[in-house]
Amino acid sequence: MPAGSMPAGPPTGPPADSVAGPSTASPASQVAVTEQAAELLRLLAAEQGPLMFHQSGGCCDGSAPMCYPAGEFRTSDSDHLLGRLYVEGLDPVPVWMARDQYAHWSHTHLTIDVVPGRGSGFSLESPTGRRFLTRSRLLTDAEAAQLSA
Repeated sequence: MPAGSMPAGPPTGPPADSVAGPSTASPASQVAVTEQAAELLRLLAAEQGPLMFHQSGGCCDGSAPMCYPAGEFRTSDSDHLLGRLYVEGLDPVPVWMARDQYAHWSHTHLTIDVVPGRGSGFSLESPTGRRFLTRSRLLTDAEAAQLSA
């Protein structure tokens, strides 16, 4: 797990979701958030209301996690819900990815982090001087088995 990231899994809620802050880890989570990213999400939510992420598949934004006001980015049957981030003080933050992209990433666990730099012009953090970044690792065999169950 990257430095500064928190274990995945809320004290209550679906086992495939994650929380920033002390929690009981869930081995089947496919998404997580670092505390630094959670702090930025709290600031953005105070201005924008409920939030969502869509993991960009490339092109202009590289492979950046794009943060939007909830519902502003339209998802459909061609998108896959990876899970929800549970950040203290916020509504759960859904994390989406295009279904065809997920076919290539289904074996990974994604942690949303934040680093200095300018984000995409479409993502809410763009004017803050910070940008969201996805860190990935392979799922363990046990996590993959739980997710496919």
